[in-house]
Amino acid sequence: MEQRRIVHIDMDAFYASVEQRDAPSLRGRPLAVGRGEARGVVAAASYEARRFGVRSAMPSVTAKRLCPELVFVPGRFDVYRAVSAQIHDIFSRYTPLIQPLSLDEAYLDLTDHLGAYGSATLVADRIRADIHAETGLTASAGVSYNRFLAKLASDYRKPDGLFVITPAMGPDFVAALPVDAFHGIGPATARKMRALGIETGADLRTHDIETLTRHFGKAAAFYYGISRGIDHRPVVVNRERKSLGTEQTYLQDLTSETDAHMALTQIAAKLWGSLQRRDLQARTVTLKVKYADFRQITRARTLPAPVPSEEVLLQTGQTLMAPLFPFVPGVRLLGLTLSGFHAPATTQCDQMELLFRDAPDPS
Repeated sequence: MEQRRIVHIDMDAFYASVEQRDAPSLRGRPLAVGRGEARGVVAAASYEARRFGVRSAMPSVTAKRLCPELVFVPGRFDVYRAVSAQIHDIFSRYTPLIQPLSLDEAYLDLTDHLGAYGSATLVADRIRADIHAETGLTASAGVSYNRFLAKLASDYRKPDGLFVITPAMGPDFVAALPVDAFHGIGPATARKMRALGIETGADLRTHDIETLTRHFGKAAAFYYGISRGIDHRPVVVNRERKSLGTEQTYLQDLTSETDAHMALTQIAAKLWGSLQRRDLQARTVTLKVKYADFRQITRARTLPAPVPSEEVLLQTGQTLMAPLFPFVPGVRLLGLTLSGFHAPATTQCDQMELLFRDAPDPS
């Protein structure tokens, strides 16, 4: 089987870098895209801010405490989308096999599209040069023989770097990494692995598929493979949206049923509009509640047929919320999400916009 040539391109601190590009006075300064008030959150942070420990999804008050000189700017998502479109146009010059993951990163399969360059590494470097020349921004690239390793490689020399993991390097590279660094292994799974004595890729490799299946179910085959540098997932050009959601964080905690129902009505209206614009149908409704003490719960219901109207969406959300009253302590965030779609969705990823605009609470 021919070795694939996969490139993962990841823009460097994308939102923050766009803001610094467009406002020279912000260059070199610790910058956060987001809302700086008490209930705000950091949607993105510049590298200058990251040196102080500021990270995306961090409460603004925490970020300001870590970095008193931090400058907050509001997000401009129309601008970010426009720049993202420029970047994806550059990708398309080199290969039609592009899998966007978000506005600022994508996988490219160059196996049969090396052209006159003859090397995926040279193509990746050419793409980075084009991005810088045409947008004024920097990107990091990872080149390898599968998606898992390409994504690991793109992080290896950030920012403005390029790193290659060859087939000969792959297994040893993975063996030395802590499992926390594996894309696809989240914090909860990493804790479970450490409880089993699995700290690194080498440790993970000592467990056979049967043992991993007992502890991790269907994900066992993926973990078994990546511990050996193996990942057969293709670059998928047309991905379907898995979910669509709207959330809102409130400056004052919700405590009464009346206020909660009014808030949920607004959320349902916004979510229904998003669903209609995308011409989708969904069967599963999920309610998200975050309390003032930051405890978070979700409740879901799958309907026998797609949600037929905004009214049914709201009624379902209210039914899920009813057993939670009274709200003690108050509620700082409410959200509704739709999933179980019956029609293909766009590949545009709006996750960070949702975080910033609707839920100021994971380059």
